[in-house]
Amino acid sequence: MKDGRVIKQQQQQRQRRQTRNFIRSSSFASCIMAFVLRGVCKQLVGPQWRKTFYPLVRSCSGAAGADIKEMQDLNFQKCYSGSFLSSWNRLAEVKKPVIAAVNGYALGGGCEIAMMCDIIYAGQKAQFGQPEISLGTIPGAGGTQRLTRAVGKSRAMEMVLTGERITADEAKQAGLVSKVFAPEVLVEEAIKLGEKISRNSQLISAMAKEAVDAAFELSLTEGIRLEKRLFHTTFATEDRKEGMTAFGERRKPNFTNK
Repeated sequence: MKDGRVIKQQQQQRQRRQTRNFIRSSSFASCIMAFVLRGVCKQLVGPQWRKTFYPLVRSCSGAAGADIKEMQDLNFQKCYSGSFLSSWNRLAEVKKPVIAAVNGYALGGGCEIAMMCDIIYAGQKAQFGQPEISLGTIPGAGGTQRLTRAVGKSRAMEMVLTGERITADEAKQAGLVSKVFAPEVLVEEAIKLGEKISRNSQLISAMAKEAVDAAFELSLTEGIRLEKRLFHTTFATEDRKEGMTAFGERRKPNFTNK
């Protein structure tokens, strides 16, 4: 009979294969809006995230945001009463780590959705931008807020007011992107990162993500207070005890997400 550790490893390997196959068979340009708006995020923010914690990796080969033709006939009443684009923020509420692999154009809503992710990897030919100003409107799904926090006021203002794009290397230099890779290895590198994260405790990873996200919402004093509270909370978990015990015994920890 197989022990729990072997079964867990087999489940992780199976999930990694499924993740690779899903990314390779998906056209992000055609399904990105469906991905955000049609239930995937609802599943991830619900109880199921505990069973499928493997970090979420999405590949972007070109996403220009909302359909311009769809928006053309909208008016203020429809936008306001229907809370147009408000559902997009669900991606930012997912508790599991979300990794974006941008391998083409991430413009408008595409850039906004990439910025909702926790980590952005980019291909060498990727471009980022908020060109809404050229359409007579402004970003409406967090572009003015997240971009400013990522690259600073001056660069964000320049991008939003001119609609100009920045390259992958410029995005990395500005702090919008973590790393830049050759297009052919981008997705594999993002998956490797997801695999590395998945070796840690799911519970503790969620706490760590919550603490980092809070830095964008709270003052320094409030943020440190939250961090301290979450830090203290880890001492009530079995995974904290296992991690420190494994370190003392010079072995790899066997986290149980409890």
